[in-house]
Amino acid sequence: MKLLPTLNLQNGLAVPMFGGGQGPRKPIELLDFIFDQGCNRLMLVDVDAAEGQGNNRDLIAGIMHRFRQGHAKVCIQVGGGVRSSDHVQFFLDHGATWVLVGTVIQRSPLVVEQLLARFRDNLSAGVDARCGEILCAGWREPAPLKPDAAGQLIRDHGFKRIMFTDIPPAHQARPDFETARILAQSARVPLFMGGSIHSMAHLKLAMEIPGMQGVAVDALQLMDDSDLLGSLNLAHI
Repeated sequence: MKLLPTLNLQNGLAVPMFGGGQGPRKPIELLDFIFDQGCNRLMLVDVDAAEGQGNNRDLIAGIMHRFRQGHAKVCIQVGGGVRSSDHVQFFLDHGATWVLVGTVIQRSPLVVEQLLARFRDNLSAGVDARCGEILCAGWREPAPLKPDAAGQLIRDHGFKRIMFTDIPPAHQARPDFETARILAQSARVPLFMGGSIHSMAHLKLAMEIPGMQGVAVDALQLMDDSDLLGSLNLAHI
């Protein structure tokens, strides 16, 4: 099981994915914190680009260069508003290992095929869902597919992995592992999950999902939660 500390970037700052007690911080503070833990994995999400309100691409490029300088071998996944080959190429040129595409899978199958023809090994398929309903366009619009059909579509396209972001409603205490199971079973590719993973108990439950390869956890939360922080030091994480 791999753990990806995640920086959600908006207006040049790292912000909590779903609001909450953690205030925005300078990304470099979180990056230095991740360095200090010895973690060589990282996920970066451009919230502004995902919402169609500008982008943080130059900031992300700088973060990736700095992160790679500190480690001999790293894994960096970047997502948020990736819509074209130029976007993918930019992130790969600046150090991304995997680039996440989501909305285009639902809306632009021709673009997806073009991206896969050039970057298949480096692309991750993004699936965002709330209570099993798949969303796109920065979570603002419902997508027409159910989770099993979405997984099948990803498999048919030939993606190498899925990043499933579970968007929990206010009343949901437990991550939506059922949708995670459906996606993993229908896509038959390694699955990563983020969004609703908030505790060591969640991490342990995630490890029981067949096909689950890793989880993404908000770096702001890692900084403030000593139990979750300890997961970075587990040999199997």
